Amino acid sequence: MSESTPINQNPQPTEAVESTNQEVTTTEDRNAKTRQLLGMKGAAAGETSIWKIRLQLMKPITWIPLIWGVVCGAASSGNYTWTLENVLKSALCMLLSGPLLTGYTQTINDYYDREIDAINEPYRPIPSGAISEKQVVSQFVLLLLLGYGVAYTLDLWAGHTFPNVLMLSVFGSFIAYIYSAPPLKLKQNGWLGNYALGASYIALPWWAGHALFGELNWKIVVLTLFYSLAGLGIAIVNDFKSVEGDRQLGLQSLPVMFGVQTAALICVVMIDLFQGLVAGYLVSIHENLYAAILVLLIIPQITFQDMYFLRDPIANDVKYQASAQPFLVLGMLITGIALGHAGV
Repeated sequence: MSESTPINQNPQPTEAVESTNQEVTTTEDRNAKTRQLLGMKGAAAGETSIWKIRLQLMKPITWIPLIWGVVCGAASSGNYTWTLENVLKSALCMLLSGPLLTGYTQTINDYYDREIDAINEPYRPIPSGAISEKQVVSQFVLLLLLGYGVAYTLDLWAGHTFPNVLMLSVFGSFIAYIYSAPPLKLKQNGWLGNYALGASYIALPWWAGHALFGELNWKIVVLTLFYSLAGLGIAIVNDFKSVEGDRQLGLQSLPVMFGVQTAALICVVMIDLFQGLVAGYLVSIHENLYAAILVLLIIPQITFQDMYFLRDPIANDVKYQASAQPFLVLGMLITGIALGHAGV
């Protein structure tokens, strides 16, 4: 009788490990490409499509709070109704606040940050050489002009005798310019720069949404600027990814000025304190239910601050933002609805 070798139906352990490693690598590559397209930290380099590169410059992940701010402003006007015309107006205002003017802001910021990005985020389009500086300039100029055109169209559509939305767009784009560009370059100062960023993310789109459907008044302006102090805390979160480059180039971000842990504590105190004070204002105008909901939305933010951010703000900044910020922006909408209900 001859001996036969049995056929092994199961893969060898090394083959299984290699297959698993390949799957993990593929998943990581896919995630890195997604982060690249959205303009997030930890992206991959090597994109060749010029349109994807241009989109990366505009950082789509940053459009979300601006788009949401328009919704909050429409709610605070007290005049928004669910008609097709109003939905289309809102959508056009979201296009203005998000892809166009936020896209302009992010593109011009990348242009003036190309040296620091070469240290902190070398995969970004400009330091990686994926796009020329001339192409970047043409992009932010086009986005700005399109934004002004859309803003003026919204003023005509709303029947404004004074171009409120256009003037807000001009003011916002000016703040974006001096935030990034010398000689002022507000981002060189941790307090001024982060407040300018926080106000741009909360107050400006809120004003645009409110002005589109109602009369923008000083109470709304002051309250949203006050709310933007919580936005200052959110803006500080973005500084932790750039500590090394900021230190080398002499930029006075809060993590550089106070150290990582102290800056992290300042950050979370600003976020929680000013949301709490806004809740107190809602109580003062007898919107107690909305105030209670806002307080309840602060609690999970505090939880995630303790779980992630305060323990390691550099490693966990993105995880913290993804976990906690949905509760912050939902609180903004609750506040907008309360203000509209109270007729502020």
